[in-house]
Amino acid sequence: MKKIHFLIGLVCLISNYTIAQFKIDGEFRPRTEYRHGYGSPIAEDADAGFGISTRARVNFGYADESYKVYLSLQDVMTWGENRQLLPADTNNSFAVFEAWGELTLGEGFSTKIGRQTLDYDDQRILGSVGWAQQARNHDAALLKYKKDKFLLDVGLAFNQDKANLSGFSSIGTEYSTTGFFSYKTMQYLYLKQNWDTFSGSLLVLNNGFQEYEDDGVTADGTSSLLTLGTHLEYKKGKLGVSSNLFLQTGERQGEVDVKGAYLASLDLSLKTSDKITLGAGIELISGNDADAGETGAFFPLYGTNHKFNGFMDYFYVGNHANSVGLLDVHLSANFKLNETSNLMVKALNFSGEQELPSGEKSLGTEIDLVFSKKFKGYGLAIGYSQMFANDGMYELKETTEDASAGGQNWAWAMLTIKPKFLNTTK
Repeated sequence: MKKIHFLIGLVCLISNYTIAQFKIDGEFRPRTEYRHGYGSPIAEDADAGFGISTRARVNFGYADESYKVYLSLQDVMTWGENRQLLPADTNNSFAVFEAWGELTLGEGFSTKIGRQTLDYDDQRILGSVGWAQQARNHDAALLKYKKDKFLLDVGLAFNQDKANLSGFSSIGTEYSTTGFFSYKTMQYLYLKQNWDTFSGSLLVLNNGFQEYEDDGVTADGTSSLLTLGTHLEYKKGKLGVSSNLFLQTGERQGEVDVKGAYLASLDLSLKTSDKITLGAGIELISGNDADAGETGAFFPLYGTNHKFNGFMDYFYVGNHANSVGLLDVHLSANFKLNETSNLMVKALNFSGEQELPSGEKSLGTEIDLVFSKKFKGYGLAIGYSQMFANDGMYELKETTEDASAGGQNWAWAMLTIKPKFLNTTK
């Protein structure tokens, strides 16, 4: 009985100590997908893809007057990937998704160090890609400043395969990870100013990529790619306007010279009633019109690219790099069905910014539908997308209309539960 009293007293003591300091929450997100032409036209004789995956997270946060620490543990599981009674996980998907500390330096300054997500503006260039079950993070150090409606972030990152602290290893500081614009070094400056109805930001981002010899062995030095531009927003009453303007220059992975690469977009939104919001927009992304060894193609790097250019991910989601670019013209409508339900409808027409070898530019039209509903403590979202491909799309994806299935579509359903296990913060 004394032991029980001791444990009860210890729990009470911890609870009193952690008031206004400690938080534990989580996420449980299973998603079912039916893929019949997702990312690229599916062949007539190919079976549709189907699968169920789950993202599970547990997040721990602690805040003091002078610092904050945060830890997020994550596992992404495909249903059935492990046999019954398997003694070890086979896909190695368990990971520390975030682990960072933030120190308050005073006078509006702070520093945030460790594994973290980087989300800026509409996430066109830097975003956490929340749609992807694994999502995106960065190992980085940030110096942050915020005063009134102005903020400034300076970010630095350095990646390598293994820490060589002895100095006797032949590995040095090489970084052998390739693909998806995996960088060895990163430096960026981000500034943003807000006014009453208008805001503007500036991003200057430099990424260094490991260089390689002809035989694939890592070489000294890096290729540097510079991305710079602005995001502008205006909102007054029922009208909203936003724009992105970005340029790229330098060298991409493989020491490919980048010259004249750009991204420009303009989006309008109008709330016509309490239940209907209409949208229209255009985005132009430059393609490859340069000589061999050079490119004029822009790539949006580490943004949440699934959010843009159609939910079926035909462009810039692990694909379409150094290609013909893109002209995306889109219309959308968001209907508030009731206090807990929404329906989004979007139509997107795609063309190449550059002509394909045949001279064709028209790629096709995509229709996206998403129904979402909030319940007490959880949410449900259901989506359907249909791609109406033109001749240019089949040429771009290196197939033919005759060899492709008559309908290219994708459907999904996702449940999201975010439990609050403990919250002693004010």
